[in-house]
Amino acid sequence: MSSSTGALHWQTAQAALARRDLGVAGSALQALLEVEPTHVSARVLLAGTVLANGRMREAVAQLQLAARDVDDDVAMRCRVAQALLRVGAHRQLHALLRHPSVMQCRDGATLALLAHVHQSLGEHVDALAMMQRAQVCGFDGPDFRFFLAVQLQFNGRLDDAAQALEQTLALVPGYGRAALTRARLRRQTVSSNHVDQLRQQLQRSKPDSEDRAGLAFALYKELEDLGDTDAAWDALQHGNAVMHARLRHDADAEASLYARLGTLAEQGVFAAQASDADAVALQGPQPIFVLGLPRSGTTVLERMLGNHSQIVSAGELNDFGHQLRWGADQAGRSLLDAGLLQAFPTLDYTQIGARYLEQTQWRAGPARWYIDKLPANAVAIGAIARALPGALIVHLVREPMAVCFSNYRALFGDSYAYSYDVHTLARHYQAYHGLMAQWRAALPGRVIDVNYTQMVRDPSTVLQQLMARCGLDIEPGQSDITRNAAASATLSSVQVREGVHSRNVEHWRRYAMQLETLRQALAEAGLIDAGLH
Repeated sequence: MSSSTGALHWQTAQAALARRDLGVAGSALQALLEVEPTHVSARVLLAGTVLANGRMREAVAQLQLAARDVDDDVAMRCRVAQALLRVGAHRQLHALLRHPSVMQCRDGATLALLAHVHQSLGEHVDALAMMQRAQVCGFDGPDFRFFLAVQLQFNGRLDDAAQALEQTLALVPGYGRAALTRARLRRQTVSSNHVDQLRQQLQRSKPDSEDRAGLAFALYKELEDLGDTDAAWDALQHGNAVMHARLRHDADAEASLYARLGTLAEQGVFAAQASDADAVALQGPQPIFVLGLPRSGTTVLERMLGNHSQIVSAGELNDFGHQLRWGADQAGRSLLDAGLLQAFPTLDYTQIGARYLEQTQWRAGPARWYIDKLPANAVAIGAIARALPGALIVHLVREPMAVCFSNYRALFGDSYAYSYDVHTLARHYQAYHGLMAQWRAALPGRVIDVNYTQMVRDPSTVLQQLMARCGLDIEPGQSDITRNAAASATLSSVQVREGVHSRNVEHWRRYAMQLETLRQALAEAGLIDAGLH
């Protein structure tokens, strides 16, 4: 066929996509690829159309072909990289980003986009390097400066991060996330704080905006540092009210999902089966899943474990969720939904486990273990246990009032909608507590609970117990997280540069009176002693 035929198919596909006719677009793109099988743009677009129709496996296959055929065009390489990220083809993505053409790129905008890809892949040293290259190429702007500051913070360069944040706020004084990040970088003092500025910017911000929420949370942090707990609480309530109005958490849907997981567990879906005789070979590095509610201490434990010479921290990976969806051939934005649950009894867990290892083991290098610290994996513990018999599943348990308040005082963006209202927060904790009880009952011995208070007060004992489960000896200084120079991309990225301490164990008691509604809700659910005050 002539090239004009290919051009006609391309025009047909473009017109169909413009009017959102995915069926016609997909057919035209397939016809084009029969004529020009190395047309990378067509592969990427076709992957998008099949993904929109829920067909995860074909989307992955198309993008792997695109990654194979892409040439030295860095802009196209960036497009393929972003698409690979969407479907969790992280091993191929890792290789794609190391092509010489990427190393030679001098376009600031493209470098900034590639930095975001590196960040999403958990490669924060590379993300920072890309940002700095983009800056040298003249790329700039407030969002860029903020992203640069965040990467500097993740990489432990806190003074440089502070400077970049001041530059960001000089450009946009009401930039809420930048103000909050600045407030978190250090403890504010009477002689050095931004309380007056924050109050002024709050007055100028749009009432329902994310900037207003960020400014309110920043004001809370700074006022608390100064010891003004009453004013701090008012600011915290304000910020949470803004976010609660912006986001809605469906507690009933969550409870239904968890109940269905419990039913599947009782039916033995996640128990080892005789058909698992050819289970995932325990060859190569194995994952340690560190789980728990946000702010339950998972980052502290991750840093202590990662101090061992045979354990690497891989960050918060979404790989297992992607492989679950590949196994079910269902695309989706969340790790788990009702449609995916329906497929659980018939999934090939051996294949899912093998694919997870294929996509993640490269992160371990020569080490024997690597840490996957995605909190959302808690809903997939049953599937993880079945698919990965060699994995360790470590769960952080923190006192209910402490962990709930720690959630309430954190601005998570859109990630944890339940956290912005004390009633939904209490319901979520109750549902989560019940889910973990279901996993322990269905999978005896697979979930290793670590008590947060014990960990921060006696870290060496906790580490010794975990190292024994890993078949390793504890190493000198392993509990000293200040020794761990690796990047940290969590809300604890500043705190983990300090040593392990127990200062936050009873932090919630500063606001005991204001948190009475939360305490009552947890007590009525039987989750805490009714006499706790």
